[in-house]
This record gives sequence, structure tokens and C-alpha cells, in this order.
Amino acid sequence: MHYAETHFKFRLPWSLLYRPWPEIFTDAPFQFVPGKTPLLWIVVRDAHRFPATVNSLEISIRRLDENCPDETRRFDHLDLKADQPFHFFPVGIGALDPGLYEIFPKVTASRNGKERTFQRWNFPGLKPSPLKIQILRHELPKPEGYAAGEMHCHTYYSADHVEYGASPAVMQQAAESIGLDFVNFTDHAYDFAFAVDDYTKEAPSASARFQNLKDEIAALPAKPLLIAGEEISAGNSKGENVHMTALGPASYLPGLGDCGRYWLNNRPTLPIGRILEMTDAPCFAAHPLQQMGALEKFIFRRGYWKTADLHLDARHPVRGIQFWNGIRDEGFKLGRAWWIDELGKGNFLLPIGGNDAHGDLNDTTFVRLPLFSLGNNRHHVFGRVRTVIKFGIRNSEFGVMEGETTPEALKRAFAGDNCYITDGPALWWDRDGDTVKFHAQSTQDLGGGFRYIRIYGRRILAGGKWAAKEEICPESLVAASQNETVTVHSSGYAYLRAECETAKGRFAMTSAAKCGE
Repeated sequence: MHYAETHFKFRLPWSLLYRPWPEIFTDAPFQFVPGKTPLLWIVVRDAHRFPATVNSLEISIRRLDENCPDETRRFDHLDLKADQPFHFFPVGIGALDPGLYEIFPKVTASRNGKERTFQRWNFPGLKPSPLKIQILRHELPKPEGYAAGEMHCHTYYSADHVEYGASPAVMQQAAESIGLDFVNFTDHAYDFAFAVDDYTKEAPSASARFQNLKDEIAALPAKPLLIAGEEISAGNSKGENVHMTALGPASYLPGLGDCGRYWLNNRPTLPIGRILEMTDAPCFAAHPLQQMGALEKFIFRRGYWKTADLHLDARHPVRGIQFWNGIRDEGFKLGRAWWIDELGKGNFLLPIGGNDAHGDLNDTTFVRLPLFSLGNNRHHVFGRVRTVIKFGIRNSEFGVMEGETTPEALKRAFAGDNCYITDGPALWWDRDGDTVKFHAQSTQDLGGGFRYIRIYGRRILAGGKWAAKEEICPESLVAASQNETVTVHSSGYAYLRAECETAKGRFAMTSAAKCGE
């Protein structure tokens, strides 16, 4: 739960988090590609209830990778009037040399004749945390014919009792700053179904609110590409709520099972299979094995994904598994193992990476315990984990090579089998006769050379049966340079895939390249 909502009180007269001020905090992209001038946003929430004025901003800049004195920059006389539910005020902070920085913002604001100054945010009881940004020396590595995107994130259309996101315009500007080609907004299906001014009241039309998001996107620049997707609460094979993301469905897809508005009346609205029948959009299992507590399972009737939930024999099956959800935690490990197990059954699902960011351009601020306490970490940062999909594929229906990044081309690309997921380095494959070539690229910004480049394969045994487990191919490299190509003969393998890690711990892994066909 992110971009913390602190004013909702469930009709109670008290809350340790409640203050008669809007939430005010600063946010900034975690990195800036060459040519992009650093900027941050002063975010003001609930100012329609508590009007205020942002008067000034002071930032202290500390260089982390060199021994330099701290620098202070002031922005006086801002006079930013806030009286709406959402405000995102951009502030260009001036040029910075390539490197790693901590930025300590100090905002002065006034309300009802009273002036307050606070560091980073005015969240009750939460210790200030600096913004951390990296100004890149080099462009992020990415092969020609591929597009990099954020596959799981939320705008301010996902707003409820404890969280909300940023505007599409802010997230598009952030996407450009960090080097993304596309963003799939996956706002909650249940949030579309409820009003913004009162999270407990159903909206007149969830479809109309979904269309509002599409209209807001259409009014923005064409690049980076923004897509109105959804995160749908759907019923798994055990009748529990699980989450599935959709890439650009034509119309709203319902799913209110675990929205929290109906307390214990939380059975899934529709099963996964029925939702898949309602759309032709590529769909993905979202954080399928992310671990949760018994209370969350009981109150929200949440569960985990199983093989049956993928509906692989249906006309429109689930296309991929988003097991990398911001960090490589237990959910990542279990999800990766499930994906590999499905590969062993001949189910060539795509590995998908995303961040589940609600705004969260630099770090994550969330309600730890409703009404009582807040928390902060850097687990779900917008755009940090990217899915990089191959566009340069021949489309048999149209007889052309994909070029421009468009919603239609993106959907067709996800029908292919070639992608990788990464938080920095590029790692991809191409077929060349009876070999598969794996290419790995890094930069000094990402840690330079690689700790390892591992190629995994699953053998075809006598009689055509596949081996029970993958093996690490002998062509794998240890302590490799920052630009490597590894060639593996595909004879005798059912598939091959790769993983790599840089000296700074940046990670990437590929989809599986089918062999033996």
C-alpha cells in the first residue's frame, strides 16, 4: 500500500494519522537518463478539504560516489495554491553531474495563516527519508527492436482508504526520465467501481471511470506510450481472490472480490476463466505467490495461483507470470520456481517484471497499520523492474515487421516468445540455425562487468521425454565483461534460457527459447 492516505477514519472520531492539513510530500524519479534534467514533484493530496499554499522549497544535495561538499538550492516565492484532491507540482532542480545523490527536500507551506516547514513529507510519526537518484552517464542498454516498459503500476484512479497513485501525466514524465518506452497502467478494477470523494460509495459507472482514464491518456503526448490496463480481482480454482493484470482491454473488466468495502462478504465477482472469455487483451498472473499472512487470507479471502488457473487449454489463456514484483523476495523465488516448472510441462509462459508502484517514483510510503502507523521502504519503485519485449518480429496476419510502439503492436509482441525482465542490464537471445545466441550488456552505471551469465537448458531424453530438471550449460560464464555473447548449440535441448547479474547486483533473465522444433 503506497502514497499513504491518512485522512480516512472509517467514520471514527479519531485516528493517530489524522491532521487537518493536506498530505504534502516530495517525490522524484529514481534515475535520469542522459539528456534529462532532474526534477521533482511536490505532491499535495486532499487540499479540497484542507486548502493550503506551498511557499518555498529548499533542497540539500549530497554526492554519494565522490567526496564533494553538500550543496543547497532554494526555490522561494513558489506560491503554489492547492485546493483540489490531487496536485502534482513539478520543480526543476537544475543540472547535476552524472553520479549517485541523496536529496533532502525541505518544504514550507501555509494554511489558515499558519506556516509549517517539514523535511520530505508531513506524514505523522514517519521519519524523513531522503530522495535517492542516479544521473546516468550512459544510455540504458537495450537491443534494437525491443521496447522496455513498466507492466504493473497504478495511477490516482487507484485510490481508496489507505493508498493512491500519481497522475498519468506525472508517470509519463517520470517514464521518459528513467528511459521507458511504454507504461501499462493496471489500476484496480474495484477502485474504478467506487467514487473518489467517498471510497465507500459505488460510482455510477465503473466503465465510465475506466473510459475517463483512457481519455486522460489520449490527451497526453504519444510517447512514452501509455496504456489503460487493469488489475482485476478474480476467482481462482479454489474460489479465492487472486490478481490478474490485463494489457489494454477494450472495456472495463469487473472484479471486486477483495476490495475491502464489503467486509467479509468478499467472494470473487467472476472466476479467472470467465474474465479471460470477456477480453482478447494479454493477461498475466500478478505476483502469484507473494506471501501473505493468515489475517489477509481470512479478511480478503485471498489465495495463490495454481496451474489450473492459467487456463492454458482455453481459447485465450493467461500469457505470462509476473513473479518479479519490485524486489527479489520470497514471492520472486517461489514464482520463478513455478514458472520453471510450467516450462518443464511445455507451457512457454512469458516471465513478466513490474513494480506494483502507486506513484512511488523514488520509494514507497504506506499505511502500516490503518489509523495508527505508516511505513517506508524502496521495494516498489516505478520503473525499476522492466519488461523488455521484442517488437522486431514478423506478424503473419499483417505480413510486416513491427516497428512503432503502438498499443496494437505491443499486444502482438506479447503473443511472441522473446522478452527479458531486468532492473538494469540487457539480456536477450536470438536463434541462428541450430544455435541460440545469448547477448548480455551492462554499463558502468549498472556495475560494469557481470558476476555471472548462466545459461539454463532442459534436456530431451531418450524417447522424447524431457528431463525433470534444468541444468546449467557449460557455456555459462563467470566474471564476464560488460558486453558478452554466448553461443549454445540447441541440439538435444527442449529449451534454453539465461540469467545474469552485474557486479552491483543488477539482475536480468530471459524468456525461454524453444529448441528441437
